[in-house]
Amino acid sequence: MKNSIQKFGKFLSAMVMPNIGAFIAWGFITALFIEAGWIPNERLATLVDPMLKYLIPTLIAFQGGRMVGGDRGGVMGAVATLGVIAGSEQTMLIGAMAMGPFAGLIIKKFDKAVEGKIPAGFEMLVNNFSVGIFGMILAIIGYYLIGPVMATILAILTAGVEILVTNKLLPFVAIFVEPAKVLFLNNAINHGIFTPIGIEQAAETGKSIMYMLEANPGPGLGVLLAYWVFSKDKVTKSSAPGAVIIHFFGGIHEIYFPYVLMNPVIIIAPIAASIVTIFYYSIMGAGLVGPASPGSIIAFLAVAPKGETLKVLIGVVLAAVVSFVVASPIVKLSGNKNLDEATDKMKNMKAEAKGLAKANGEIKKIVFACDAGMGSSAMGATKFRNRIAPLNLGITVINTSVDNVPADADVVVCQAVLQDRAKASAPQAELITIGNFLADPNLDALFASLEAKAAGAGEQPAAEVKVEEATTTNNGIMVAAGIKTGQASVSKEEAITAAGKLLHELGYVNESYIPAMLEREKTVSTYMGLGVAIPHGTSEAKDEVKKTGIVLLQYPEGVDFGDEKAYLVFGIAGIGNEHLDLLAKIGTVIEEEENLDKLKKATTPEEILKMFQ
Repeated sequence: MKNSIQKFGKFLSAMVMPNIGAFIAWGFITALFIEAGWIPNERLATLVDPMLKYLIPTLIAFQGGRMVGGDRGGVMGAVATLGVIAGSEQTMLIGAMAMGPFAGLIIKKFDKAVEGKIPAGFEMLVNNFSVGIFGMILAIIGYYLIGPVMATILAILTAGVEILVTNKLLPFVAIFVEPAKVLFLNNAINHGIFTPIGIEQAAETGKSIMYMLEANPGPGLGVLLAYWVFSKDKVTKSSAPGAVIIHFFGGIHEIYFPYVLMNPVIIIAPIAASIVTIFYYSIMGAGLVGPASPGSIIAFLAVAPKGETLKVLIGVVLAAVVSFVVASPIVKLSGNKNLDEATDKMKNMKAEAKGLAKANGEIKKIVFACDAGMGSSAMGATKFRNRIAPLNLGITVINTSVDNVPADADVVVCQAVLQDRAKASAPQAELITIGNFLADPNLDALFASLEAKAAGAGEQPAAEVKVEEATTTNNGIMVAAGIKTGQASVSKEEAITAAGKLLHELGYVNESYIPAMLEREKTVSTYMGLGVAIPHGTSEAKDEVKKTGIVLLQYPEGVDFGDEKAYLVFGIAGIGNEHLDLLAKIGTVIEEEENLDKLKKATTPEEILKMFQ
């Protein structure tokens, strides 16, 4: 049940989080320009209603539809949601969260039903008209059915809140909110429940206390301060000040969750703090004009009504003081709790929430997939295989092209741009999308979940684990003539072209392999992480490879690969699996920071070549 709730919450927040900027823009415009704002402006205040009623729900619906049905699902979700908006007088954030994914599911099912049945030349006609027709139908359904139903649900929720307020019970909502936050349902609660209700209240009174229930940074601040002052563990004590800054000023509440998980009884501190603070805000009639996201003190005060900044700030300070007072004796008596273990536990919980580990824990085969299955995935698979070897879980880790994932794969790891192809190739497998194959948070989360499984299962026979020794000889695949040091920084395309030309000059490939390397980069980046890129051709260009070879160009100043810099550019041409042993060796070598630094600073090809023998 916990996994299901976490996944549902993650799905809701995934619709909202990419659109937080729109909430912030609307919040600023509201705080500044409405009649009661800081600098009232009647004309600019007219932006408030259409942004809230049309723009934000449409953005949420597009994101929800896109998550389920791709770009076509996003468009259809946006069209359908306009019917929901028009069919209700209330702001339809909840309606958008329901209609967007539903529309995406409809178009996804339609596409699957007509796959391979559309006559050649009619694809565009069918694709465009299907979205238009289904979008129109869902908009009509939304107008007459979904809109009124969602309005009724919202009215019930709002009425429930009014009952809580009238009976002075609203503060006790904290008993459920604070533990739910630690289970990573904070964004789902804040934007899926509190924000829609808050919008209704703010439309009538100009502000709402609902915006303050989850976003207040005070309770978490008190917990962190207690660890900073009273923790007996040096690592925990030294990490707390940095966590305070990230939490309080950056608004990343997840930073304090490990401190709670380290000693779960401490959850009573933020609960008590929230109860007291909500009670204070209720008595003072406080509220915010818009949602505070992220929940930093900066965002929290930025959407405070004119003249109420001090009132809002006092509530934050009060929450921090109460949380600190309650948490301090618990921290004092808790002994040397291990923050690293709690952090790993948090990573595992996040992995479960994202669906990164199977609910039943049965993972036997992990497949790293890239476009051609030639370089990126091979190096990533080798690194991860060696990483999990000490866990002795008997898991097989292989690499392949994204279109040829075996049917027995339990988990598929690929870059985000390839996820649709991965889903089509292996619908039975859990999918983990990453930015690069060597250093990615989602890979860390997967490892954390496997580590937790190993800890719970006890020791397993080490013989079951298939580990690549990566000690095979070079066999002429990399030679001194194929290594260039001290290269002047160039563009990504120029670096890839230079690697291709060197492969051609050494007789590894035909010259036509070079444009295939550039084409491969357009599909998905060959940047691996750790300052390493391994450009290679597309799967269609394998016939242009004459013999297996790897070249290396060293760029001391780096080459821009998107937002990252590559200092080592390995050009790869492989026939079958001949290059994989050397690629595994490369992956093993660059895992060590000292080796990586040597490679970046080496001045001769022989110095580098020696490291890969």
